[in-house]
Amino acid sequence: MNDRFQRQINYLRISVTDRCNLRCVYCMPPEGVQLIPHHEILTLEEIAAVVAAGVRVGIKKVRLTGGEPLVRRGILDLVAKLRRIPEIDDLALTTNGILLGDMAGALQAAGVNRVNISLDTLQPDRFRRITRGGDLGLVWRGINAALQAGLQPVKINTVAMRDFNDDELARLAGLTLDLPLHVRFIELMPVGSSGSWAGSRFISSAEVRKLITSRLGNLEAVKKVKGSGPARYYRLPGAQGTVGFISPVSDHFCAQCNRLRLTATGQLRPCLLNHREIDVKKALRGGAGRDELVRFFREAVLNKPDGHHLNAGWWERDRNMSQIGG
Repeated sequence: MNDRFQRQINYLRISVTDRCNLRCVYCMPPEGVQLIPHHEILTLEEIAAVVAAGVRVGIKKVRLTGGEPLVRRGILDLVAKLRRIPEIDDLALTTNGILLGDMAGALQAAGVNRVNISLDTLQPDRFRRITRGGDLGLVWRGINAALQAGLQPVKINTVAMRDFNDDELARLAGLTLDLPLHVRFIELMPVGSSGSWAGSRFISSAEVRKLITSRLGNLEAVKKVKGSGPARYYRLPGAQGTVGFISPVSDHFCAQCNRLRLTATGQLRPCLLNHREIDVKKALRGGAGRDELVRFFREAVLNKPDGHHLNAGWWERDRNMSQIGG
């Protein structure tokens, strides 16, 4: 289904939980966030019902996010339920990688096609600081398990932050030389706890690219890597993988946006960076059938804004990224 700006909306990102086993500094405050009661979170069956309605308006691609989706009880059952919806031709998952080492094979068997793994540093001590206690070794175990399980392409999501990890961005890009990884550098967005960070620590994609080429050589543009994301991809000379740049602030991709979002509490959100939401959970628990859910999807598509307002100083005041769905 096309929205008012003739963008084809065929991608749904689903936050399956607000829980996370890390406390990344740009995602949530040190004390964490107040957890949503379990009964307020969509059940696996409710999520599947929403997706089954979404395919009626053209949803073909689904990504499971969180929080951390792998801490959600029954995540493999949910994957299997979604894989049984014949219209879904791409089922992906974004994870911090901590639990992926033990679950990669089962996720692939259940129906996940590919994974994105968050990784902002290659230094164990710095990783512990950024994540407030995380173990970098577990993430590497998860990356290797994903490659071995055939969850490809394996994409690495790195948030670029000035005076925090900018001294190793070239090293992260260099991972693509010897491994079939697709490392994407993401501009820091002023959402939730990162609002106070975004000013002084923001680095544009153009600056990151200049830093990488000055140390590793030219980047040659390549065709889009499989997936529905907004990254622009390049390859270092002789590299197995690619380097990507996602620029929601300096060079936003709103004109090509093809996605809707479903929060863990059942709010259908036309845009990550817009407060408008449709309460799907209330309707579901009030007995709504598929036709009514389809109507909500049509409403969300037709009310999708033309773009965000980050450059005007907008930020999410009431919720953190883990509560919206990354």
